[in-house]
Amino acid sequence: MRVVLDTNIYVDFARGRPDVVDLLAVESTEILLPAIVMGELFYGFIKGSRTRYNEEKFHHFVTTLDISIIHVNEDVARKYAIIFSFLTNNGTRIPINDAWIAACCMSVGGTLLTRDRHFEQLGQIDKIILP
Repeated sequence: MRVVLDTNIYVDFARGRPDVVDLLAVESTEILLPAIVMGELFYGFIKGSRTRYNEEKFHHFVTTLDISIIHVNEDVARKYAIIFSFLTNNGTRIPINDAWIAACCMSVGGTLLTRDRHFEQLGQIDKIILP
């Protein structure tokens, strides 16, 4: 399974949550990370007291697990427009970064791994929403 990670899943993995570690180790054939998630993580690292440690741990994660980064390009932007239009037409709101994360997921045909229930509103992407 091509797994696209949400920010909260990286945090869970970094903390060693067994369900996340097992799922990534056993179920994933490829792990992808939207550039938007990287931005959210770097923001969190900057706000924290262990910026350098957290950045080094993150880079080790990306390198060791051979994580592919999903960059925002024209295809992702078009997918974002589809998702945002769907949300707007249905009067549904989710955080704007999450609409971009969904667009990244949609563009690569991956399965989003997240803990955020508001992704249930999006039928355009495959997802696993952990408790």
